[in-house]
Amino acid sequence: MKKGLAMVLAATLILSATGCGSGTTAATTAAETEKKTEASKTEETTTAAQKVADAQAAGSLKGKKVAVVRNLAAGDHTQQFLDGCVSEGKKFGWTVDTFVTDGDDAKAQETVAQVIAKGYDGLIVSHGQLSYSYDMLKPARDKGMAVVTFDTMPFKGGDANGLLLDGVTSTAQNDQALAELSLGHMMKEFEAKGGKYPMKVLKTFMGPGIPPLDRRNEIYAKLEDEGKIKTLEVIAPSDSANARGDMTNKTAAILPKYPEGSVDAIWGCYDELAKGVLQALNDAGRTDIPMYTIDVSNDDIQLMVKNPQVWKSTAAVDPKLIGIVDTRLLALKLLGAETPSYFDLNASNIETTQLSAETTMGDLGKIVDGWGDAEDPKGALFTDVIKGLYVE
Repeated sequence: MKKGLAMVLAATLILSATGCGSGTTAATTAAETEKKTEASKTEETTTAAQKVADAQAAGSLKGKKVAVVRNLAAGDHTQQFLDGCVSEGKKFGWTVDTFVTDGDDAKAQETVAQVIAKGYDGLIVSHGQLSYSYDMLKPARDKGMAVVTFDTMPFKGGDANGLLLDGVTSTAQNDQALAELSLGHMMKEFEAKGGKYPMKVLKTFMGPGIPPLDRRNEIYAKLEDEGKIKTLEVIAPSDSANARGDMTNKTAAILPKYPEGSVDAIWGCYDELAKGVLQALNDAGRTDIPMYTIDVSNDDIQLMVKNPQVWKSTAAVDPKLIGIVDTRLLALKLLGAETPSYFDLNASNIETTQLSAETTMGDLGKIVDGWGDAEDPKGALFTDVIKGLYVE
């Protein structure tokens, strides 16, 4: 879009220049022909770009109805993501309805089908699984709905069949970077204590088949192959709708197998799993095992501050920003503007020593470098261009 608006300005300059030539010099036929050709091209460019500008001026986005389906538990992280979608949608003059399906894949598919049937203009889906998301969203695209996904459609790798649904923008946190930051800090602290590889690690995990966790696991598996990590045990929930409680019970059952000094670290690939592990550690009075995680919320911050001996750091992306980005991409789609197939958001590492009891998610931008920022190589998402679409 930014490029399109720039073309309007460029076209104006070109047309002004062609209208100010000297009248005393005779032009050759070739020169006149070239002028006409260039003028024709300029007119075509101006017309295409002007359509975008006119749509903005007319407020053509106002009154759209958009649905957001989040297939995770209704925790703090989920609420901030939804807040990002709703607050940004209201700026465009939209009605934004949100649905939380608690990690229940059948419920997620049923909810999306209902949304498609009800005639929403746009759809944002978070955390659908690879096994069904392509087929789940195809009816929406067939119907002409604008669709943006987060941690749902495959990210730069194809779905289970190697396909990305046409017209969908697949957004994600930079999950490999999240894992590198989390595991890198874990190894740094291990080395500082004089530890010798491989690290003996209790690993939390869900999958395979959950795109963001699979991407994070790629980095973990690489460190295993390099001999940096030895996985003592994988702790995984059986009940995704009660992942936290399930992880508490499973961790409590295995802790007696590992006396003090036999575990170097716990890696939490997802904060909701890590909170269940932390509860089991506290119940058992175990402060000897440090934990390094991914994702953050206000709840996480308070738990990190209260348990600094155990919860050492977490790597994360601002969840509200994710909702804002997905909503802006949807706005561009509804406007008919070009959008990327993939968009990822930069990750940051948050150390417990940077936090205090008064710290909230709203404070992280002042504490953590790059928090709340997202660089868009096309320049359209975080400039005055997108703000030109606001109606309030």
